[in-house]
Amino acid sequence: MTSQKTPMSPISPERAAALMRAGAVLVDIRERDEHAREKIGGARHHAVSMLDREHPARPGDSVLIFHCRSGARTRQHAGHIATACPAGIETYILDGGIDAWKKAGLPVVLDRSQPISIMRQVQIVAGSLVLLGVILGVAVSPGFYALSGFVGAGLAFAGISGFCGMARVLELMPWNRTSQA
Repeated sequence: MTSQKTPMSPISPERAAALMRAGAVLVDIRERDEHAREKIGGARHHAVSMLDREHPARPGDSVLIFHCRSGARTRQHAGHIATACPAGIETYILDGGIDAWKKAGLPVVLDRSQPISIMRQVQIVAGSLVLLGVILGVAVSPGFYALSGFVGAGLAFAGISGFCGMARVLELMPWNRTSQA
């Protein structure tokens, strides 16, 4: 029995680099702010959120390798990505994403002038507000525990609905405007 390649087979960073040298295109499905800060040289940016508006393949593409940070997001959206690609294009997932690429000693382009990703900023702000609410609840008044509860409720709502108000506010901050341009 011959084994057939599934539509989105995972491949190692070394194999992906070899395919890229042979003309394959690496496609970064992370959001713009993540891609602006750190990327694999030569990777095309096509955020997963853009898949419904346009397909990631361009004329002349025959092999596409998709990646995110760790590989989890790419695996989660593999069906959607495969559907968005025209028939006849070989598609792969970079196993372990950009994290595995770096671990394999392959080069990345890092632009430290770009802000850290919005989701990391949300984690920092939300975690700080929860901690502040707990500290003030112990030291000043139990009423401050409401701050922690409010942030927790906001995070739960964001997880359920897919809308994060804190992320929307952080995107408007001056330090984040450079990656949005």
